[in-house]
Amino acid sequence: MLPIRLIREQTDEVRRSCALRGVEAPIDEILEVDRARRALLSEVEGMRAERNQAGREIGATRDPDERQRLIDAQREVAARLDELDAAVRERDEELQRLLLELPNVLDESVPEGGEEAGQVLFGGVGDGEPEHTPGRVTVSDAPAPATEEGRRPHWEIGEERGLIDFERGTKISGSRFYVLRGAAARLQRALISWMLDLHRERGWSEVYVPFVVREEMLVGSGQLPKFGDNLYRDHEDDVWLIPTAEVPVTNLYRDEILPLEALPIHHVAYTPCFRRERMSAGRDVRGIKRGHQFDKVELVKFCEPERSWDELETLLDEALEVVRRLGFRYRVVRLAAGDVGAASAMTYDIEVWAPGGEEWLEVSSCSNFLDYQARRANLRYRDAEGRVRHMHTLNGSGLALPRTLAALFEQYERPDGIEVPEVLRPYLGGAALIEDEPQPGS
Repeated sequence: MLPIRLIREQTDEVRRSCALRGVEAPIDEILEVDRARRALLSEVEGMRAERNQAGREIGATRDPDERQRLIDAQREVAARLDELDAAVRERDEELQRLLLELPNVLDESVPEGGEEAGQVLFGGVGDGEPEHTPGRVTVSDAPAPATEEGRRPHWEIGEERGLIDFERGTKISGSRFYVLRGAAARLQRALISWMLDLHRERGWSEVYVPFVVREEMLVGSGQLPKFGDNLYRDHEDDVWLIPTAEVPVTNLYRDEILPLEALPIHHVAYTPCFRRERMSAGRDVRGIKRGHQFDKVELVKFCEPERSWDELETLLDEALEVVRRLGFRYRVVRLAAGDVGAASAMTYDIEVWAPGGEEWLEVSSCSNFLDYQARRANLRYRDAEGRVRHMHTLNGSGLALPRTLAALFEQYERPDGIEVPEVLRPYLGGAALIEDEPQPGS
């Protein structure tokens, strides 16, 4: 949430940021409600001063008639104050509702445009030296890697080798669900365990959080009120399934004031994620790339405001460490304004190359939210001078499982199975190859 002072003092900047996102924001309405609220507060202040003065005069007068007149006047002031207090509460609620609709202000480094205008910053293969892209190469202009003969898309690999069962997944739960079988299920579990261990060994604190949250948690992290249609909800208990571990982890310290020495906090969490997003048929939804249920390892940071941009770079490095150790070809994209999430001020996407489908798959988005989430979730700390301030929050995937698994299938398929990356072999009993999985009834 943006502070009202920022909207008052930097109105043009807020307008421009919303325009770059393609968002129609109620800025004029916010300013009008704010003016009305401040006028009411000014009247309240004047009436309270009048009431206090009347109280002093009542105590000083000895004339009964004058005393009664002052008491009657004070009662009228008190009644008016009750009306004003109610009006202020209404304006406060209205202002809060409107402020929750505003997206974050974009950082000046964010390029203009939509998805294809994102800037490809650098890329590489595995743990080799990354190559930085000269100039401002956009996603639409960046050349694709050369075609590799014999590579197949992961959905063909999974079905033919008996590792992914789309038909039975759909039978059980409907479209966009699937079943991982045998070694594929173990491979996903190995990826989750290895990623959690890797991040923990590199200094991250693991947390296991609920997969069901109360509504205000989703308001705090920024998914509500705008994106409720994309979420699963239990109306009877008024709880929601999480779309990402970001939601419960970000709200861990809600309504608390942490000591300065507690920061920065780096948490890693594994959760399943649930999203109702509507998806039309097409190439982008083939296979396991976009489902209503998927697994993800999430990285969340809490820090002092002065450190958040440095923390974003180290967050990016942390997610890239996973990509490099898995040996993927990857690239890092700075998202353009129209593609940046509403809560984020700036986002890096990490994409890995899937040689069978010949496409880049996003496996992590690393974002700096500044104090946007902290104001919504009331995340605060006490600084070195004893002042209570809102902290900054950041998050990114480390990594998202379905697309990581899809890219792994396509890159590591061999004639006799799927080669297991060396880092995962200890989690699979030393197995170097995933063989075909016979299915019942086939």
